[in-house]
Amino acid sequence: MADQLLFDARVDFVERVLSEVLLQLLDDLLKDEVLTGREKKALIEENKSTSDKARCLLDKMRKRGPKACGKFISRLQERDPDLCELLNLGAVSPPAPPAPLEELSLPLRQQEVTCSPSQQEASAVLIPCTPQFKKALLEKEGAELYPMKEKGQRKRMALLINNVKFDHLSERRGAEKDVENMEKQLKELDYTVETHRDLSAQDINEAVKGFSQHQAHLESDSTFVVIMSHGKRDAICGIHYNDEDPQKKNLFLIDNIFKHLNTKNCAGLRNKPKVIVIQACRGGMLCAESVCKCVFWVSDSASAPKSLEDDGMWRELKERDFACLMACTPDTMSYRDPEKGAILIQKLVETINTHAHKDHIEELFRKVRNQFDGSKLQMPVTERTSLGKKFYLFPGL
Repeated sequence: MADQLLFDARVDFVERVLSEVLLQLLDDLLKDEVLTGREKKALIEENKSTSDKARCLLDKMRKRGPKACGKFISRLQERDPDLCELLNLGAVSPPAPPAPLEELSLPLRQQEVTCSPSQQEASAVLIPCTPQFKKALLEKEGAELYPMKEKGQRKRMALLINNVKFDHLSERRGAEKDVENMEKQLKELDYTVETHRDLSAQDINEAVKGFSQHQAHLESDSTFVVIMSHGKRDAICGIHYNDEDPQKKNLFLIDNIFKHLNTKNCAGLRNKPKVIVIQACRGGMLCAESVCKCVFWVSDSASAPKSLEDDGMWRELKERDFACLMACTPDTMSYRDPEKGAILIQKLVETINTHAHKDHIEELFRKVRNQFDGSKLQMPVTERTSLGKKFYLFPGL
């Protein structure tokens, strides 16, 4: 069915379609009476980036049913046949066979999960990894991957801290939605989530430090730490922060996360992937009430480094295998919807749900960044990256 073909190609179409081609498609669909003039105008004006326009258009087509999706595919073949072929949307010739690993990554029940427009959107459904894909990947690239323990033989822990109400700063409306989304995501990835709300800077430090000493980490293979609050460029604001009183800065330095989770201070997570997500302002000024910056820090421990002798002392690199995906460049803003939560958190969850069954963490981050292509408001960047291997989440396994 055309609507199912279009659904299967949804994410890749959103990532790859050119702005010029998309505008041509809108004209074509208006001419075919699949879209009205009012719908076309609203789609262009209400969606700033090309990817947002593309996503909105595909969602409209799927709701219109197979006939409308068939016309869309026909028009796309006329406007961009190469893209159509890449997305396996050829109407005459059968789709090109996927690469072996890609084929193995598609779960058998994927169509059952989201085959109907009346069901949940793909972004709300975590696609599970198949045992066949994992086995093939380990056989092909096993030495290049961080080892993951089997489900049932591990105790995964995740820390989530969310500051919403402050003594002197505005309430972070929509932040509870971010907690809801991240808790659901982490639990689906088999993490036990330890959640804290409305902490001072000192309490944040104690929570991270205490989390780093959990004995359960010894039986884990990875971890997540998520902190969401107002913030400065290199720090997180505690709930008592007061910008007007120098004695009440109440800031938790982001660098302390790396210190608490490094190879020296967190033995339980040594040589294990650590994904750290921080959502907070990064500019010199605090974010406005409806705005916050989102920063993603990811640490993946590789195998223990070869020790080196230096002045008679044996040393081990304390900070290693970290990757950082920041929501925006320094001194710029990222945006939070007061009802739906931070835009970057939404896109991160959608990307993990849709691609984690076949992509490693750096590729997932690339896909998140790609969704901001053409945006004039914010652009995520990666920095402080020193990954030596690939970290796959293998959802469901």
